[in-house]
Amino acid sequence: MPIYEYECRDCGHHVEKLQRMNAAPLSECPECHHSALQRMVSAPGFRLAGSGWYETDFKTSGKHNLASDSGAPATGKSND
Repeated sequence: MPIYEYECRDCGHHVEKLQRMNAAPLSECPECHHSALQRMVSAPGFRLAGSGWYETDFKTSGKHNLASDSGAPATGKSND
């Protein structure tokens, strides 16, 4: 379940809430009790890395994301 971040448009209070993706957004501020909460856009706090993830991601050697190196979309097929 993702953590959603909210901000009250009236008092500026910030709230983080663990909710299901299909759950209705919160509307009532727990601080001022007005219906002024707005869901914020925020980046996730994790990075997918390690064995088992995409081969071209997060490499420390000279090879990096091959799609950006060649300008072609990544298809998983070799052009050799």
